[in-house]
Amino acid sequence: MGVFDRYAPFIQDFIYDHEWENLRGVQVAAGEAIFGTEDHVLLTAQTASGKTEAAFFPILTEFWEDPPASVGAIYIGPTKALINDQFYRLTDLCEEARIPVWHWHGDVSASHKAKLMKQPSGVLQLTPESLEAILMRRHSAVAKLFCDLRYVVIDEVHSLLRGDRGGQCLCLIERLSHMVGVDPRRIGLSATIGDPEAVGAFLAAGTGRKTIVPRIEEPPRTWRISMEHFYTTGPQAPESLLRTREGEEAQVIAVSEEGPASIQKSSGITPWSPDGNEKSTQIIPLSPDEPPTDVAPTNADPGIGYIFEHTARRKCLVFTNSREEAEDVCTVLRAYCEKNHEPDRFLIHHGNLSASIRESAEELMRDDASELSIVATATLELGIDVGRLERAFQIDAPFTVSGFLQRMGRTGRRDAPPEMWFVMREDQPEARALTPETIPWKLLQGIALVQLYREEHWVEAPRLDRLPYSLLCHQTLAILASEGELTPAQLASRVLTLTFFHRVSADDFRELLRFHLERDYIEQTETGGLIVGLAGERVVNNYKFYAVFQENVEYTVRCDSQEIGTLVAPPPPGEKVAIAGHVWIVEEVDHKRHLLYVTQVKGRVPAYFGECSGDIDTHVLERMRRALEEHAPYPYLQENARARLAQARHVAANGGLARSPLVSLGGNMWCLLPWLGSYAFLALERLLKIKCAKELGLKGLDSSRPYYMTFIMAPEVDERAFYTVVAAEAEALEDPMELIYPGEVPTFEKYDELVPEKLIRKGFAEGTLDIACMKRRVAQWS
Repeated sequence: MGVFDRYAPFIQDFIYDHEWENLRGVQVAAGEAIFGTEDHVLLTAQTASGKTEAAFFPILTEFWEDPPASVGAIYIGPTKALINDQFYRLTDLCEEARIPVWHWHGDVSASHKAKLMKQPSGVLQLTPESLEAILMRRHSAVAKLFCDLRYVVIDEVHSLLRGDRGGQCLCLIERLSHMVGVDPRRIGLSATIGDPEAVGAFLAAGTGRKTIVPRIEEPPRTWRISMEHFYTTGPQAPESLLRTREGEEAQVIAVSEEGPASIQKSSGITPWSPDGNEKSTQIIPLSPDEPPTDVAPTNADPGIGYIFEHTARRKCLVFTNSREEAEDVCTVLRAYCEKNHEPDRFLIHHGNLSASIRESAEELMRDDASELSIVATATLELGIDVGRLERAFQIDAPFTVSGFLQRMGRTGRRDAPPEMWFVMREDQPEARALTPETIPWKLLQGIALVQLYREEHWVEAPRLDRLPYSLLCHQTLAILASEGELTPAQLASRVLTLTFFHRVSADDFRELLRFHLERDYIEQTETGGLIVGLAGERVVNNYKFYAVFQENVEYTVRCDSQEIGTLVAPPPPGEKVAIAGHVWIVEEVDHKRHLLYVTQVKGRVPAYFGECSGDIDTHVLERMRRALEEHAPYPYLQENARARLAQARHVAANGGLARSPLVSLGGNMWCLLPWLGSYAFLALERLLKIKCAKELGLKGLDSSRPYYMTFIMAPEVDERAFYTVVAAEAEALEDPMELIYPGEVPTFEKYDELVPEKLIRKGFAEGTLDIACMKRRVAQWS
């Protein structure tokens, strides 16, 4: 029997009603794996390939044939926006079969949740934080809610793999299974998995089952990619710089200056040749837009003006890498509208905006006739369907290939090809700038991300072998808050058997418990049992405890009765703030209730929501170096970007930046370009400061992570001596704790302050610093 024939009648009707001519590859593969085995399943396929339906068609067929006695499937999504989007899609699918679909997060009404509690059934959609809240606060109802749980579907599983949140998700599934006595199958969904076998093992951890990763044949797709570069002020990189070094023939592919090159991409199975052979690449100039004239406000940023021109009369997404940048860009784009006497055609979307503003923007974008554009952060990177998008813009480069692919995949729905326009911006290098400061690092990074996927289909592998002591602390308190008094042995059994803590020793756990007992986070009863202490109660009773990702102290911003969003570090009354793409003057600050009352005004000021972090893989840095070394052009580069790259290659060739990792900047000043990812770069930086500084006479070491570091070296130390000393110290390094500064307590995760300093130092040294990669690179130098 074929997969379609196996589907329930209401699903077959759904397919007919939507005029699908056949099932997609991912839907056939998912049906065969879910119907035909009892294993876990990891579905990896292109964005907008129908992965959600692929997973739920077989699940809902089973529910139609044999209705579960409780919630039968949990859908875990990384964001509330994605859950809201999938809720409407699944509700439409399940309506005829009368299979209930529920969602549960902070913006869902209490009445909706109450109905679920009375009659648990069907499919429940939530975030990891909401599942944590249910296990902790509704412990007595968990058995009734989930006694017949059969499936856990984890959407955008890649987004949960690089930090504590993914570990929390895995712990929650294991805790729930233990509490209720169920063994649900796990179904992972993602468009961007770098190591499917490793992720499959992660998905199956602690279950005794294997994970099937179906090989899915996908048709070739066309990518439309453009990459342009702008200096924020002054003249742009001149066309004359496209000429290569004397005696070499320039290799510039002529493409439309206004429209991006159209690149025919091979299927997901056949990788691109890594030698730069682009015989399978088809360059098709697109018809240029008709840019409006005289659109720029005074002192305008030409890169933002370029975005303004090319979003006109189109429905687009404009991605930024931080909430601050999203606010700034949206403010400037709205100023362009005002300058040109146009209605405001720009929306904004990020995690610090109120739910009403975010959901309103999502709803407006779902209208296919809309010609609005939305400025967003990663909140719209994931699989939210915002209708037919014509273009995505990316300001500067994202941190990962995975992020690039996700953002690219927001467009290209409704059978149109995905289309991404990169806009790289930088300040003009000063005349006296050091050589490495004149390199366009973001432009190189963007090229590297695109080329790595074109040439190798490479995507970052998950980081699954950390020492997550902050999460260990969180789960210890969560389990005690949920289950009440436990003996030390029972608590250790509950916590240390969770698969994510496989590297945590019994001695480490005893160290944590002693620390918590001393500070009253945990209290020992007269009978020897352990319960949450008074200090611990203050931690676990805060609604923000459910989340393991770091949060700032946030102030709610209100204008009259409307909630605008949240800010950190609010200014005093009379000052201005930027949020929701507008500027507001602060009328009153209520520090006790964390409220900010504002009134909208005109103008422009910087926004601030907290630090923006991102880590870059070593493979990306290595490809950036190759981009400086090679001479072949990239067909998607536009005029300014081609000229800026040619300029950077000329500087790199003259200065030897790509040939040698250590470059003299004149006198005793040196530059080190290790081409290492963020965590290996950090390990090398510490090796130099802690182990090598005295012998090499290093002073004034200054890092531009993860690209380069500059320092002064003793006059008698030459390049060979540098390599010899660094290689010897790296080889002699046996204990990672030696790279921790005296008295340093490197707190990064949310609950590090509740962890003994000894464990924090150990977790950073052994679980964060990439010492192995650093040692391999130094050995290559020697």
